Amino acid sequence: MMRDDIQIGIIGGGAMAEALIAGLTTRGSVPASHISVSEHKAVRCDLLTQRYAVHAQVGAESFLPRISVLILAVKPAAAAAAMQETAPLLKEGALVLSIVAGLTIAEIEAAYPDHPVVRAMPNTPLAVGAGMSAFACGTHAGAAESAAAEMILGAAGRTIAVQEGDLDAVTGLSGSGPAYAFLMMEALIEGGVAAGLRRETAAVLAAQTLRGAAEMALTGQSSPADLRAAVTSPAGTTAAGLRMLERAGVRSALIEAVLAATERSRELGRR
Repeated sequence: MMRDDIQIGIIGGGAMAEALIAGLTTRGSVPASHISVSEHKAVRCDLLTQRYAVHAQVGAESFLPRISVLILAVKPAAAAAAMQETAPLLKEGALVLSIVAGLTIAEIEAAYPDHPVVRAMPNTPLAVGAGMSAFACGTHAGAAESAAAEMILGAAGRTIAVQEGDLDAVTGLSGSGPAYAFLMMEALIEGGVAAGLRRETAAVLAAQTLRGAAEMALTGQSSPADLRAAVTSPAGTTAAGLRMLERAGVRSALIEAVLAATERSRELGRR
């Protein structure tokens, strides 16, 4: 259902911002005319305007007083300046939705007193409409703000509400997770080539296999463990392959990867 009661302003016109714009306009969640973007590169502004029919410009002064949702989509190093510049002009009561890595709710609320704040951690598949975004609500954000954040983030994938303290673990799992999947994909492709397949064939087989397995898991009808058991015949080919993976410690390596990335996220947040 289209939300023509929402006016969205986005600070930053990079890949993540474009993914949200593409999702919102393609799904018809919000009219393109209700989306404004502030981006410091004029060429990038022209591209976003031509591609999505949104209002993209250098500077946010003209739209800050009228928007109901402000999305912070800048690089972490630019966040402090962006908040300082936008806070004085932002419409009273407007929701601030941040997708800036490492920027805490407390820091955002300090910059935007009395504004409802939602902090989100999306991952890079947002760019193809298959993102996973976890979000946490701040002190002044209630059910309406949570629903708005879910609508915006959900336009380019799936969403889940968490506590802010969970976001480091979210980073370790879904934030860094695409890299783990790409590494597995690379390895499966090399295995296929070693077994005699053409590289192009192996690449399609590997990517579609991981995609299909994920789709089956997301139906929620069976757990990953049950799905794995269903495809593993006694003394069959899959059993032989799984035995080798267990022997190589792949399961424990993935667990440790998530834990290591989570701890690194905590370290960066303490700086």
